[in-house]
Amino acid sequence: TLGVDNLIVVETPDAVLVTDRDHAQGVKGLVEMLQARGRREAEHHTRVERPWGSFESLHVGDGHQVKRIVVHPGRRLSLQLHHHRQEHWVVVRGQAEVTCGDTVQTLGPGQTIHIPVETQHRLANPGQEPMELIEVQLGDYLGEDDIVRLEDEYGRA
Repeated sequence: TLGVDNLIVVETPDAVLVTDRDHAQGVKGLVEMLQARGRREAEHHTRVERPWGSFESLHVGDGHQVKRIVVHPGRRLSLQLHHHRQEHWVVVRGQAEVTCGDTVQTLGPGQTIHIPVETQHRLANPGQEPMELIEVQLGDYLGEDDIVRLEDEYGRA
């Protein structure tokens, strides 16, 4: 903005809000309107922080979703499975220790792995730098509540 006064500007990865400072209380009504229209943005941010790192939804389509996942050094996700989706992971930075069924392997940048439906799996970062991967989910249901946690060091199992 140039040449304006008394504005509040808030930018997030999925939205920009510009309002006059005197109308800031109207944000609540804006959120209620988004909720009434069933807009996902009213309830979910594109980037979600977790104890192990974060994930960011890059694209959601019919029967598929693409996420960017970052795992902090020395951290790992829960041992889990999904009833409704398969996943394909591509490591883009760092080292990923991947448990898939009975196999544990370390993958580096450019390497991929497929996680079939109903397969126990875990993602960990054994390295000293953040690990980043792109996850492509495919299935008839892609909700976060399709995660069945079998073991979890953060008390969520």
